[in-house]
Amino acid sequence: MTFSLPPESFRTLRPEPRGRAARPWDVALTIVLLVLLPLLALVATYAGVVLASAAQVCATQSCDAGLMNSGFWTAVIAPWVILVIGVVVAIVRLVRHRLAFWVPLVAIATMVAVWFVAAALVGAGLSAS
Repeated sequence: MTFSLPPESFRTLRPEPRGRAARPWDVALTIVLLVLLPLLALVATYAGVVLASAAQVCATQSCDAGLMNSGFWTAVIAPWVILVIGVVVAIVRLVRHRLAFWVPLVAIATMVAVWFVAAALVGAGLSAS
């Protein structure tokens, strides 16, 4: 018994679809930025620790310690959370051959923005009476 297949079932001569090619400049730039990202997180954490020195003013005036503590801990912990998220997202994008250099740049901008928000929280705690 012979089974015949319709002509559409045979493979065509079209080439197999290929994935996206890796961009060497994107990989190199992303790696450089990912190496710099922990250094910036360390600097941001140190700057957050420096915010704790603002509590010396509270000896002469009343301050909102809860608000100051939330600002302090935000400045100390948030850079490392942003670092982990940025590294994971960048690596996933590199593995999938998508542009990834912008991910560490966004992480850097987010670290700076979060530090200023934390400094504002500490400042608001100082001015609270």
